[in-house]
Amino acid sequence: MKIIHPLPLNQKNFQPFGKVISFAHLDHYPINQGTTERYHAISEIDVGDGDSKAIISLFRGQPFAIPFTLRLMERHPLGTQTFIPTNNQTSDQYLIVVSKPHLESEVDIVNNLCAFIASNGAGVTYNKGVWHHPLISLNKESDFIVIDRANMQNNCDEIQLSQQVIIDSA
Repeated sequence: MKIIHPLPLNQKNFQPFGKVISFAHLDHYPINQGTTERYHAISEIDVGDGDSKAIISLFRGQPFAIPFTLRLMERHPLGTQTFIPTNNQTSDQYLIVVSKPHLESEVDIVNNLCAFIASNGAGVTYNKGVWHHPLISLNKESDFIVIDRANMQNNCDEIQLSQQVIIDSA
């Protein structure tokens, strides 16, 4: 059995896997006669080549609790995937579990796992090919705006975990 303790979610810790999306430390400027602050180009969307397009979806995640047992990891090899929570309460949290891209075996994926607790409305963009667990809302049902790639090609690889991996608090 492997036990992983989540790290704080910040750009430095998350950098190998993608980008943290948060109001903290972002450049912004007023628009609409000063009634709106625009936080411009906070994350890039990569949908790859061909007839691909970026789509926006709404995901509603059922609540889970820590300790949490991982059973599945997935990756999107052809494009990025962005999750932006719409619940913005300080107490709203979700769990992020990731592993390096381009790994092919379950052993390598599990040996490179990292976990993060996201809060305060922070979102993330997973780089192309980053292994991640599907959405893990913590403690209550939560809604997310998801931006990712759509076309006729398969862009989701999954691996069922045969070994027991538990995410537990520090």
